[in-house]
Amino acid sequence: MEAFLVSIAVVAVAEIGDKTQLLALLLACRFRRPLPIALGVLVATLANHAAAAFAGNWLLQVVDPAILRWGLGASFFAVAIWALIPDKLEDEPRLWDKAGPFLATLTAFFLVEIGDKTQIATVGLAIRFDSLLAVVFGTALGMVLANGPVIVFGDALAKKLPLRFVRLCAAIVFAVLGLAVLADWQ
Repeated sequence: MEAFLVSIAVVAVAEIGDKTQLLALLLACRFRRPLPIALGVLVATLANHAAAAFAGNWLLQVVDPAILRWGLGASFFAVAIWALIPDKLEDEPRLWDKAGPFLATLTAFFLVEIGDKTQIATVGLAIRFDSLLAVVFGTALGMVLANGPVIVFGDALAKKLPLRFVRLCAAIVFAVLGLAVLADWQ
């Protein structure tokens, strides 16, 4: 039980103000369907943090840190570019519209969570506690608890904030994160 409760607390606190909260806001503003978004966050986090618990230490031992840093920096720039892409005309099919809010959230959250501080915290928690399941489920619940208010109130914010402004802010944040990673800021 200790592993579960500590995992919830560590990830919920680490997630406050994190880039994945910004992603949750973007998805909430885009789709305006809290339940599939929250479920996408939960499933993506379960998968991502399970992989982190099993493979995190192994990757750190076999992959050069500079390569990891460049890959993470590049991924932030890719998300920044994606955030700038405006919606197209309704009659043109869009990948995310076809995928729907659950699959879009699942995919985006899983990818953005790679290398995130909560993923790294999960690796540390898995090393500290013997109960891998308690760590994975605790970290996933912590992620949902931290992002829940953003997901639920994102629809209300979407009605007041122009999506173009949200996309621009998101792109700037992700570009700055990419620069920070490449400059090796901590």
